[in-house]
Amino acid sequence: MRRLGYFLIVFLITLAVVMIPPSANAATNCPTGWGSLTESVSAMGTGEIDNLRTGQHECFDRVVIDIDGPPAGYHVSYVDQVTADGSGFPVTTPGGARLQLIARHPSFAPISLGTSVANTAGFRTLRSVVYAGSFEGQTTYGVGVRARLPFRVFTIPGGHGRIVVDIAHQW
Repeated sequence: MRRLGYFLIVFLITLAVVMIPPSANAATNCPTGWGSLTESVSAMGTGEIDNLRTGQHECFDRVVIDIDGPPAGYHVSYVDQVTADGSGFPVTTPGGARLQLIARHPSFAPISLGTSVANTAGFRTLRSVVYAGSFEGQTTYGVGVRARLPFRVFTIPGGHGRIVVDIAHQW
């Protein structure tokens, strides 16, 4: 009888481990140490913004700004309201929280304020990415996210560099 009880316990534990969804295990492998405070580099760049794109990863959603030249400075912070470069007018940015993403690079693309510049349908964290203007050599985007979550910012150097913002799916 003891052997049957022992077998049953081992069987149930094995079944429980097998039945845990992969996403529950993945959370323990996600990066830690990110925060939600402002990240900023003041250097101005001369390379023009070529493109903005988004991506989904196991632990975070990503916004990438492609630069025609080496990447320079940026300023990324949570704000109550995203404001347009030059005018300071509010720019509607759908989401539970908003990041104001300033790339210290010009953009000459003919885009209207508040225009969505990325498809975020199906993303776990990103809710919107909207254009908030380009003025005096810097370009601003509003990034709407599900909630105020940790993020990191870094650059990828090179002749065609990138500014990358990763926003975690959870704390």
